[in-house]
Amino acid sequence: MTAGNLLCGFLAVLSIFKGMHGEITGASLTEIHNFYEKAIFFIFGSCIFDLLDGRLARLGGQESPFGREFDSIADVISFGMAPALLVSKAVLFNLPAEIEWIGWAVSFSYLLCGAMRLARFNCLAAIPEREGEDRNTDFLGIPIPMAAGFIASLTFLLSNFYEVGKDLGAWNYILVGVMIGLSILMISNVRYPSFKKVDWRTKGSVWSILLVTLSVGLLFNPTTRWYTPSVIFTLYLIYGLIRPLLSKKMRHSLSEKIGG
Repeated sequence: MTAGNLLCGFLAVLSIFKGMHGEITGASLTEIHNFYEKAIFFIFGSCIFDLLDGRLARLGGQESPFGREFDSIADVISFGMAPALLVSKAVLFNLPAEIEWIGWAVSFSYLLCGAMRLARFNCLAAIPEREGEDRNTDFLGIPIPMAAGFIASLTFLLSNFYEVGKDLGAWNYILVGVMIGLSILMISNVRYPSFKKVDWRTKGSVWSILLVTLSVGLLFNPTTRWYTPSVIFTLYLIYGLIRPLLSKKMRHSLSEKIGG
């Protein structure tokens, strides 16, 4: 599963390079757009593989430091390098030439914070558990796959709202702010649920089954499939921010309903 994650990340970067090459060689805007759209789907594919690898490892009792390190290396490519390149070339390339460097700087900051977030995660995971201690399974800072998914889904949504090659106007600057915000969130102390307790042995509640069924249905609906990924990743992002404001009872109730 981790190798599948890495493969999708590699193919996403390769597809973005093909789009960049198309810009230089004068390929049609439709062809360039298709390359960038393929990269988005490859990033989504990496998210699916990343969702499965840890659960399969825990299910088979095969968790190990090697697996954790391998997963992080794959994540740097799939959820760090690929989204940074995607936004800097597929979206921010419409910035005026005199401030184009801002797009590259912001994209690199995202990649840097993502790598630091993964390094911090590995360091925290390597700390031995004390006897009788119930370790908090929450993520410290938004996990990089969710940050990448949010960027990819937003880019996917915008690419289908605007005509190919059309200047995104104010959205260029909004995306700069989004990248900066996600970079800060990844290295912040905001806690996000990991849902590590959810696997094939977990008994799903009625609410969680309905939620999954609804999400799958919306993803495959021709009308709503453009919006659904953005809604899913946005809800997760916002939940982490408002979670401290919720009562313990409400947090526990939400956790039970979604199976986490």
